[in-house]
Formats: sequence, C-alpha cells, structure tokens
Amino acid sequence: MVITMEAVVSLRVVKPNLHRTNRTYRTVPLASVTSAAPVSADPGSLGHRTRPDFPILHQELNGKRLVYLDNAATSQKPTHVLNALRNYYEAYNSNVHRGIHYLSAKATDEYELARAKVANFLNAGDCREIVFTRNATEAINLVAYTWGLANLKQGDEVVLTVAEHHSAIVPWQFVSQKTGAVLRFVDLTEDEVPDVDKLREMLSRRTKLLVLHHVSNVLASVLPIDQVVSWAHDVGAKVLVDACQSVPHMVVDVRSLDADFLVASSHKMCGPTGIGFLYGKSDLLSSMPPFLGGGEMISDVYLDHSTYAEPPSRFEAGTPAIGEAIGLGAAIDYLSGIGMQTIHDYEVELAGYLYDSLHSVPNVRIYGPAPSKSNYRAALCSFNVEDVHPTDIATFLDQQHSIAIRSGHHCAQPLHRYLGVNASARASLHFYNTKEDVDDFIRALTDTIDFFASFK
Repeated sequence: MVITMEAVVSLRVVKPNLHRTNRTYRTVPLASVTSAAPVSADPGSLGHRTRPDFPILHQELNGKRLVYLDNAATSQKPTHVLNALRNYYEAYNSNVHRGIHYLSAKATDEYELARAKVANFLNAGDCREIVFTRNATEAINLVAYTWGLANLKQGDEVVLTVAEHHSAIVPWQFVSQKTGAVLRFVDLTEDEVPDVDKLREMLSRRTKLLVLHHVSNVLASVLPIDQVVSWAHDVGAKVLVDACQSVPHMVVDVRSLDADFLVASSHKMCGPTGIGFLYGKSDLLSSMPPFLGGGEMISDVYLDHSTYAEPPSRFEAGTPAIGEAIGLGAAIDYLSGIGMQTIHDYEVELAGYLYDSLHSVPNVRIYGPAPSKSNYRAALCSFNVEDVHPTDIATFLDQQHSIAIRSGHHCAQPLHRYLGVNASARASLHFYNTKEDVDDFIRALTDTIDFFASFK
C-alpha cells in the first residue's frame, strides 16, 4: 500500500486489504492525536519537538493513535528525507559518474556529497573510506569475501560474541568453511552482558579478526569498543564493528574508536531502506580485491583481464542506490541538526523510564543488564511474560491497542538459545518517542497480560 502525500493532506480514510484483519487507518493532525492518559511528560521534550516531522506517526489505527516502538528494526523517516527523495526523482534523476549533462552532474555531486556527509558524521579521515552498500549485511559480506578470504587461513581465529546478529555470524561461517579458520564465541556475564574480560583472555596471536556489536539489539548492552580494539591491535588482530544500533543513537567517532571496519544501515537512522555503508581504513580497503565485478568498479577492461578502480569505486559495481544515498545524506543533515549528543542524552532518560516502567509489571522478565550510573542501557527492552508467547503479546498490542513492537528471535537465535528461550518481545525507542508512548505501552501490556490470564 502506498500512502500519497495527497492522502496525508486530505486525511483520507484508507482500508487496506490485510491478511490478518480489516483495519481502519486514518491520518490525523498531530494536535488531535491524544494519549489515553493525561499528558504528564514535558511537552517541550525532544520527542514532542521532533514528532511533527514524521508524517507516519500522525495516524489512528482503529480509533487509537499509533505508538511505534519497533525502532531497533527500522526507524521512521522525517519529511526532510521524504522531500530529498522526491526532489531527486522529480528534479535530477540520472545516473552518476557517467554523464556530462546537467542531470548526471547534479546527481553525481549529490551522491558524492552524501558520502562526504557520512564520513563527516563518523569523523572518518577521508571520504574514500566510506563504501556504499545495500545494507550493513552486504557491508559485512563485503569484508568477509574480500579481506576475509584473502587473509584468513587454516587455524586462524575469528572471535565473536554469542550476542551477535545473524548478519555478523553467517558470513564468517561461510569464510571459515572455505579457509579453515576457527570461529570462537564469547559468552555472557551473570549480568547478561558479553564478557569482555573473557574476550581479552581469548585473544592471542592466532586471533586475526574480532567481529562484534557496539550496542546489542536484544540485550541493550553497550560494549567498550575502544578498549576492545586496543586489546585486539595488541595481538595484531583487526576489528569489525556492527554499529547498526549505535550510529543512530549516539556520537560514533571511528578515529577515536580506531576500528578497522565499521558498518551501519540507513534505515535505522531515519534514512531510506536499501542502502548502508562500510567504513574501512584506507590502507585496508586499498589492499582488498573487488567484491562484485561489472561497471564502475573497473579502471580498464580487456578481453583477457581487467584492472580495478581505487576504493570506494572498486566496491560499488553497477548503478548504485542513488536516491537512497541522497536520502541518507538528508537523514544525516536532520540528525546533525538536532545533535547526536542531544539525541543520546534524551534517549538515556527514555531508556531508564522504559526499563523501570516495564520492570514494574508483574511476571515480566527483561533481558540484559539493569541500568546504573556505570552501566548504560540502550533505549530498548527485550522481554518475556510468564506463560504468554511473545508473538501473542505483539499481536494483541497491535490489533487491540495500535502499539507496534517486535516479537521473534530478532536475528539472534544463538543468543536466545543461550538465554534458554526461543523468542522474545522487544520494545525499542528513538528520539521521536515520548514518555507517553511508554505509558501507553505499559498500560496496554498490562491489559494484554490480564486478557491471556483470564483463560487460565
């Protein structure tokens, strides 16, 4: 279903044909959308100030306002990003790096400007250290199939944690099968945080690569990446950081972290889907062979061989996601306009409010560390309710209360097995969420638990 801007303006009622049920969607002005509870939080909070910028949030589902708490899966997009996408396709849609006419030159300038925006956002030393990919998954695969296959051999070790996303595990399983390298996994502490002390003990001269998240998409834990990178470099190992859950929520400085590779996805940072990026130190990227063959990644092509372009073009074969890259650049403009430290500070407050509120609900088990002054939790909670399946919780919240959360294994099956469960529910926040959103979620969750308890 496509909701046009005309539909948004006219407040048209749309009844999509969904498999589950026939539900009524109505876009309403923000001023007329009210919480079920009296407004008690600061109306001047960052969430209240930025919420008007996100058209998708201004709707009712079956007469109740939408409460979107699935931001760890994908974030919503502000009007600034939607306008940038529309402007590209309406005003200068053309291919990049190939034409001399105005449209192509304009598209090329904006595409490369987006690369510069990413580099500046991460404090990378050079725009050429940023490679555009379809998503973070492709970025990890790029490293696995180029650097990994070229550098790993029988008996070498790749160290990961049991809390990694599937996209950070499966590519290295492929590479280990081809090279004979060994994958070693770090367990959790009693506080359900990856055990960095055990990780340090595990490092040796056999360790060639660490692959680990910055922020866990299940546990909400934050790893001390700068320390871990230092330990890895002491034994000659490289480090690849999955920053999908950190780049949208806090200041991430790749030069300060000193990571060799870092990946993130646009769609989690208020940008379009279909594009992500790889940061790689320039000397490493220059040493890596191409990932895909075709146009754009070449220098010269002969019938019997080819020579390759320098990075980042070497890794961007074919026509790239031009509009999406420009949209990502617009998202970075938007986030930078707010300030990443401002976003982080607000989300620290929201994170504590979410955890405390959920912790107060009987028979709820929250995964990951408890928040403390020395132990920051990201603004998400994965949880289970005694005797209620997480998918039943998510379904009831959606259909009866118009509250969107996640259920399942969150692409982290090894972690869920380690925790002794098959799945969990997850509520995850972003800076456009408010304490009222959390209050509505807790009230609806309590109602959901009562509903299922009535069948006992």
